[in-house]
Amino acid sequence: MAKLTPKQKAFCDYYIETGNATEAAIKAGYSKKTAKEIGAQNLTKLNLRKYIDERMGQKQKERIASQDEVLQFLTSVMRGEVTEQVPIVFEQDFEMVDKSPTIRDRTKAAELLGKRYLLWKENVQLDGDLNFNIQIDYGDDDDGDNG
Repeated sequence: MAKLTPKQKAFCDYYIETGNATEAAIKAGYSKKTAKEIGAQNLTKLNLRKYIDERMGQKQKERIASQDEVLQFLTSVMRGEVTEQVPIVFEQDFEMVDKSPTIRDRTKAAELLGKRYLLWKENVQLDGDLNFNIQIDYGDDDDGDNG
């Protein structure tokens, strides 16, 4: 990552958190009087911009599941390896217990995996009337006679 001063790094981290350059500058310790200008200037500095972009890219990776993560999850559901907490209610109380995926959940996971790996093809049946009529127009029937 880009080399930054502690104040610049703080600015960048607060900017990523808030999305507001002025607020980030104030939180990072810049003067309130100059925070708006400093914030705007900081966003034009290439090394700060690079740091912000790199951190945003990392955060994006952390928030959004990768293809492999999705496929691993679907596989673990299909195999019944994951559980979910559900309440079991007694007269005046309840207890949380682990519940395995239902057959419906496992089948849906298998279906989604099958679609991903093209294990089967959708059958589409088209019905319709294919009759058609061709007409050829050769012009007038007369052989050039005008009479």
